[in-house]
Amino acid sequence: MRENSKPFYPIGIWIAITSVYIVWGSTYLAIRFAVQTMPPFLMGGVRFLISGSVLYLVRRLWGDLKPTLQEWRSASIIGILLLVGGNGGVVWAEQWVVSGVTALLIATAPLWMVLIDTLHPQGRKYGPWVIVGVLLGFSGIFILIHPFKSMRQGDVDLIGAMVLILASLFWSIGSLYSRQAKLPSSPLLGTGMEMLAGGGGLLLLGIFSGELTRVSWKSISHESWLGLIYLIVFGSWIGFSAYTWLLRTAPTPLVSTYAYVNPIVAVWLGYFIAKEPLTFRILIAMVMVVGSVALITFAQQRSLRLKRTPLQSKGKDEMD
Repeated sequence: MRENSKPFYPIGIWIAITSVYIVWGSTYLAIRFAVQTMPPFLMGGVRFLISGSVLYLVRRLWGDLKPTLQEWRSASIIGILLLVGGNGGVVWAEQWVVSGVTALLIATAPLWMVLIDTLHPQGRKYGPWVIVGVLLGFSGIFILIHPFKSMRQGDVDLIGAMVLILASLFWSIGSLYSRQAKLPSSPLLGTGMEMLAGGGGLLLLGIFSGELTRVSWKSISHESWLGLIYLIVFGSWIGFSAYTWLLRTAPTPLVSTYAYVNPIVAVWLGYFIAKEPLTFRILIAMVMVVGSVALITFAQQRSLRLKRTPLQSKGKDEMD
């Protein structure tokens, strides 16, 4: 039996989880600055092609084995779902939807994952608290979008919101697919491969949608360049590296807290730095969405703890 019931984690874990909180929460604001004067799909494609190329080359030079065709296929599917369907929807929608609201809408990914998992024949069955969390989250989204009122200050662009909800759905499908996908043993190598596939997909999407004809290098602002650089260095390299390291060294309940901390960080950064509107309706929706994700996370963790045998629980306590 432990003398102290509160977990103690090394300082490195706290530094890494804090960087994930702040960095990933701030990427929504960086995207907003980047797409102000850059075509969204081309910007996203350049971001992930540069990030993925460096990650892939570094890991291969570090000694990671050459990926197989099957691993490339899995990484490409994940990259298309997460980065073209997911991030592509984000960069497009942030031309009209502020960064804080974008983060709240993307935070619905765990809600979609629960629904998809429930409908799948071999999916998991969830308890009543998870269902309550899903209902609470989608109620918060309904309040946030407010579709039956005329647009005014603080209201959300309906088309942009629908695209973001669809992007969240793509992200959920990609996340669920990645659970069983055949990927390299090195998480960073796999991440680099996914970025290369997703970046290539975004670049093609930008070309076919005519973004090349709308590019004006002289009109790209310093804020947009800084936003792109921030997304590459902090969002892709530092954020992803910290996250993949945490997955291997920190308890899953601690790592999963980023899902409901990031939207809060994004909302307040958007308010204080970009002067984005923060209405009472947005605050209520934020409490409902973030609360629903937290409720689902804690309910799932409690369900897993209850399913453990006494011997498994003892072993887990000794490892924590």
